[in-house]
Amino acid sequence: MGHIRRLTRHTRTVAATLACLLLAACSAGSLATGGTGDSRNTLRIGLSAEPANLDFTKTEGAAIPQALLYNVYENLVKLDQSARIRPSLAKSWSLSKDRRTYTFQLVKGVRFSNGAPFTAEDAKFSIERVTSEWTLVQKAQMDVVDTVEAVSPTELKVTLKRPSNDWLYRMTTRVGAMFSRTGVSKLATDPVGTGPYVVKRFNRGDSITLARRDGYWGREPHFASVVLKYFKDPTAMNNALLTGTIDVIGAMQTPDALYRFENNPKYRVIEGTTNGEVVLSLNNGSGPMKNPKARQAVRYAIDHKALMDTCWGGRGKLIGSMVPPTDPWYQNLTDMYPYDRDKARKLLKESGQAGRTLRLRLPTLPYATACGTVVKSQLEQAGFKVRLDQLEFPAAWLTTVFKNADYDMSLIAHVEPRDMQAVFGSKTSYIRYDNPEFRALLQKADQGTQEEQITSMRAAARLLSKDAAADWLFLLPNLMVADQDITGLPVNNVSESLDLTGLGRS
Repeated sequence: MGHIRRLTRHTRTVAATLACLLLAACSAGSLATGGTGDSRNTLRIGLSAEPANLDFTKTEGAAIPQALLYNVYENLVKLDQSARIRPSLAKSWSLSKDRRTYTFQLVKGVRFSNGAPFTAEDAKFSIERVTSEWTLVQKAQMDVVDTVEAVSPTELKVTLKRPSNDWLYRMTTRVGAMFSRTGVSKLATDPVGTGPYVVKRFNRGDSITLARRDGYWGREPHFASVVLKYFKDPTAMNNALLTGTIDVIGAMQTPDALYRFENNPKYRVIEGTTNGEVVLSLNNGSGPMKNPKARQAVRYAIDHKALMDTCWGGRGKLIGSMVPPTDPWYQNLTDMYPYDRDKARKLLKESGQAGRTLRLRLPTLPYATACGTVVKSQLEQAGFKVRLDQLEFPAAWLTTVFKNADYDMSLIAHVEPRDMQAVFGSKTSYIRYDNPEFRALLQKADQGTQEEQITSMRAAARLLSKDAAADWLFLLPNLMVADQDITGLPVNNVSESLDLTGLGRS
């Protein structure tokens, strides 16, 4: 069966390659410059998950902040490639002795792309707007804020209801983005930020073109234009790089095809780590997966090493819970549910769910499609009945699974940083995990010392794994392939942003 699958995949790959080469001959000229002129001043990046619109205050998904954060919108603070918090629109900050009040000194002379000056009043507006206007689950990350005061045009004071180890870190993410008080009326189509780029064109279903803007307050980025080109077919994206239609594959979706680039001096392959936990989501609130023994059976039924080898070319890392190795409280929890098909069969029988058909609802993303069929096969070998169907991503999957929790199992990479609380900390989250002990550990971690934070976060991750709230298939690697002359690409992808500001061409 394995040989047949490989031959079939090879046949499809050859056909897709020929088709893509024919298309590339027609379209390379227009895409090569993104409509901006000199191709050396334009960077073209291939990506797979496309944003539904440009408003990450009301639209779920990682694709919007990936494109806009740090590039169009800026924050008071940002993450560097080592996951350290660095100054951005705030040149410095201090924390009071009681660990409740942050005082930020803002950069002078900053203007938004609509010409309005950026002041502490805009920062106050942006922080308060998260609670009043945002509709995403991430808005809860601002609940700890008590008051926000614009002391002067360049000084901002934020007082928290209690000490929080997490809050400043969250200010590096989308909830910390700074908005213009006069520029939030058309966020879905016309974002206004202080960043080095503006959105020049958004071709839904195809690409986003960012243009370097005049009058930017900071260091001018190397590229005058960046085209983020979205591909539904990962083979087409590979061929776009091979034919010179794009310069970078931002996230390699066919690891077994890396050999085409690794031994070619024209390209450089970057392999590091990410925040992207590939989660086999289990609906804890209704259906067969509400039963703890059924969830445990799922975890024992999955041979994670074989799965990662089969669907992702052996690239990635097995983790066992919702913490990547770049976080201070990481621990390897893969031994909690080692592969044991017999134990899975026994637990499934004891759960009383053996005869029920599980709905495995997959988003139309390459990793989900590739790994979902392996999950289905392994579960069926352990006695489960599984019906697999695909939902268009982002719209259909976000509505059906993420919003309405109409599923038994799903498969999605949660790529947001430090997202254990966002995904599992609320019983209204789509996974419907409801454990007061888990939430208490998260609260203790946030309010305690740094040592207590690490201890409590590790305990929370272990409890989450013990409860089999989900199954963690593996951690996505950061696999990027680029033309040899592209510089500044990150080894590890640790933030929500595809930060374009440090990229160049040698």
